[in-house]
Amino acid sequence: MSTFAIVDLETTGNALSKQDRMIEIGIVIMRKGKTLKEFSSLIFPEREIPPFITSLTGIKDEDLIDAPLFSEIAEDVYHLLKDCYIVAHNIEFDLSFLNNEFKRCGFPVLHNKLIDTVELSRIFLPESPSFKLGQLAQLLHIGHDNPHRALSDAAVTADLLTILLTELERLPERTLVYLLKLSDKLKSDMRPLIEKAIDKNRYNHQVTDKFDIHYGIPVKRRQIDFKVSREKQPPFNEWIRHAYEGKEGLQQVISGYETRDGQKRMSEAVYQALSKGKHALIEGGAGIGKSLAYLLSAVHYAINHKERIMISTHTTSLQNQLLEEEIPRLETLLGRPLQAVLYKGKSHYISLLHFSYELERSYHDNYDISLTKSMILVWLTHTTTGDIDEIQLPSSGEQFWRKISSEASKNTISDKTDHASYWQWAEERAARADLIITNHSLLCLDLISNEQRLPDFDRLVVDEAHHLESTASRYFGIRLNYKELQQQLTQFNEFFHPAVFKPFHVDVRKQLDRCSHYVEEAKEELNHLSRYLFQKVKSIRNRIQSKSDVGRAQYLLKEDSDEKFVNTSFEMTQRFLAPIHSIKRETAGLIRAVESIVTSDHSEGVRVLWQRLINHAEMCSSVIRQLETFFNLDGETVKWIEIDAEGASNSIYLYSEPLDIAEQLNKKLYSTKKSVVLTSATLTTNGSFSYMKRLLGLERLNNSSLHELSIPSPYDYERHVRLMVPDDFPNIRTQTEEFIYSISEAIYSIAHVTNGRMLVLFTSYEMLKKTYYLLKEVAAPEEFMIFAQGISSGSRDRLKKNFQTFDQSILLGTSSFWEGVDIPGDDLSCLVIARLPFDPPDQPAQIMRDSRLKSKGLNPFMEQSLPQAILRFKQGFGRLIRSTTDRGVVFVCDQRLIEAKYGKYFISSIPDIPLTYQSTSKLVQDMEKWI
Repeated sequence: MSTFAIVDLETTGNALSKQDRMIEIGIVIMRKGKTLKEFSSLIFPEREIPPFITSLTGIKDEDLIDAPLFSEIAEDVYHLLKDCYIVAHNIEFDLSFLNNEFKRCGFPVLHNKLIDTVELSRIFLPESPSFKLGQLAQLLHIGHDNPHRALSDAAVTADLLTILLTELERLPERTLVYLLKLSDKLKSDMRPLIEKAIDKNRYNHQVTDKFDIHYGIPVKRRQIDFKVSREKQPPFNEWIRHAYEGKEGLQQVISGYETRDGQKRMSEAVYQALSKGKHALIEGGAGIGKSLAYLLSAVHYAINHKERIMISTHTTSLQNQLLEEEIPRLETLLGRPLQAVLYKGKSHYISLLHFSYELERSYHDNYDISLTKSMILVWLTHTTTGDIDEIQLPSSGEQFWRKISSEASKNTISDKTDHASYWQWAEERAARADLIITNHSLLCLDLISNEQRLPDFDRLVVDEAHHLESTASRYFGIRLNYKELQQQLTQFNEFFHPAVFKPFHVDVRKQLDRCSHYVEEAKEELNHLSRYLFQKVKSIRNRIQSKSDVGRAQYLLKEDSDEKFVNTSFEMTQRFLAPIHSIKRETAGLIRAVESIVTSDHSEGVRVLWQRLINHAEMCSSVIRQLETFFNLDGETVKWIEIDAEGASNSIYLYSEPLDIAEQLNKKLYSTKKSVVLTSATLTTNGSFSYMKRLLGLERLNNSSLHELSIPSPYDYERHVRLMVPDDFPNIRTQTEEFIYSISEAIYSIAHVTNGRMLVLFTSYEMLKKTYYLLKEVAAPEEFMIFAQGISSGSRDRLKKNFQTFDQSILLGTSSFWEGVDIPGDDLSCLVIARLPFDPPDQPAQIMRDSRLKSKGLNPFMEQSLPQAILRFKQGFGRLIRSTTDRGVVFVCDQRLIEAKYGKYFISSIPDIPLTYQSTSKLVQDMEKWI
């Protein structure tokens, strides 16, 4: 019977190379799920504790004055651990510190069997949103009273280990056998534990009865979805009155619900558009309950007309809100389940056929791929959707996923009849749905693709509609980069290895040799092209270079660009594409060779091989199509190159977008659908839809086929919000550095009034970066935690969670933080806007669109720059108030809001709130009194 020693350490930092040392150790000895012994001790580290560690752990220097040196407890610790499995949450960290101290004290290093509970959590709890100890404890309802103290963390890790080993024993035998084959590549010594679980489960029918076997892989047995009867609802007017005003309507469904006139007006407008076959632009101010308003109308129309309605959103958070909050409310209101499904592209769903193929070829896997396969094996015993968004794969795992997604199996011979296809199950559910929820990306892909990407639909509601134009521009354009192209070529090389074809007894050795030769040639040419583009863009000094919002240098390709550079780039691109053409030609020959045995050899491996050859040929066609004309310049498309000037010398990004997406949207969307309802909280500028109509291609529609409605927010902004503008900031044009110093000083002063709880929005990544480092100089870690997009690690959602975790924190963000970041309640008291959010005039798309407007005799500032900035300003403003009880200050560090002629357009586009324009010090004083 195994004995486990669960260890946790607190240290002065995470780098042994910087002489970081232990300050506390906690050990729990456990066998059969029962604690046998506990050991805990503070440790004198022979150095000072950094303030951040003190704020994290609560351990101060004075707490350790009488603590023992590690050498004084080393023998006791060594004997405790000696014959046990050593378990830790991130074993490499704890073991490296332990062994370093043992070596220092003259003990041999430990070579025990190990278990890393981070790794095991990823495998056995693959759907967990986080694998940090505190968040796992919360998810699993493990008591964690004293986080970041060694014994408490060790005890929680012990409870976590017990849960993980229980999950291991619940798995079916075939899953365990696969895991056994993968276990040697993992950090944790799992072989004995898996073998024991296999013996225990071999004849356990209670386990096997819960799963089906497809392609040799156990998957969770699906419950058959019974079709819901679709009895007609009462007439719409009666139904909507019942919903909003009836005692058994929304008042009963939503606690504390209050009827809002604007919400009802929106429902009526949406229904009118759907039922009369019109298009509509509807702006719904924050807090009107926009999503519930259009869902009420969409559901009624779908049920009564037996016609599904498509709903498209920009963010996954809104999709989750619709499915997890709003749809259940409607089901309660209706008194029956609704058929509402989230519809995603094929790339989201696993192909069991392709995964089975990869499982049989695991002998060359690295650590990340072994971990990925292990996670997926366990996840398949949990999931009913097969949707990859349910789990978080390691970095290399995302590349592996491309091999095994349903997108990879789109050319399967039996694609339409594969009873084990999660994609097909998703299609079947969509076919029976009342509502289909998708995203703008898949909607736009469906519009441009020859292959149908969405089920047929005639009526569409587009929420977060202000993003539709930018999403469509991306999909009607090009996005290519060196890293992705190299990855594709590497995958080609792996695939064209003779060992891949050997089991199928097909004589293609010569073709494979030629393919490998062409792949190497393509890699070499791609390197030449990338290095040339990188060096050329980096060396341009006589032209002002713009920067992207993540700090990459940009070079706009225009008809007056350096002719020699453009011609050379074109020639080098053609040299790269020549071997790509050859790979495509040779792949076509391989397809014919394999096709001859597909019908006679019914093995699954042959089918996978055949599909992948077709996919590789299509990939070649896609690269050729995108690159062949990239350096042919015209007046209809904006094209530019980005480089990370501080990065690798071949890391380049190629982009193109149509200058005007309006015509394509008109032709492919509004002209083909009976009704498109576009809604958002930000669609008007200065009370008019004109700009958005031009942007989205709605200008050409006559008034009778387009309905416009703007509904104000019900929030009491006048009582809950103050707008403050300092009148003493330096002029950013002539005193840029002084302006940044002033912003930093203002943020620091305001943070003392608001106790942090501040979101700062920038239009420039460079300004954000400089402000961040200035704040880090003046703000001690025990004062404020400062998080910055692009500097602090983690996604936007991760940064937001970290911001909310700490009591006194400041969050700095650029473009993607101007909207879609909800921080309700006391977590956010102040929104600082560094500059009015005009797109930098040197951005590639901005330059070309300005030029085009000038050629038509129009004013680019009034027609494009100003309305764009107003919409973003409204979006940023909307970050502060997210509920009726929120209150706070919007602090705008840009005097143009008051002094420029166009400032009034910004102010008139937000709710009427008290505005103060005076010195920074007086504003801070006023803020302190008001808050």
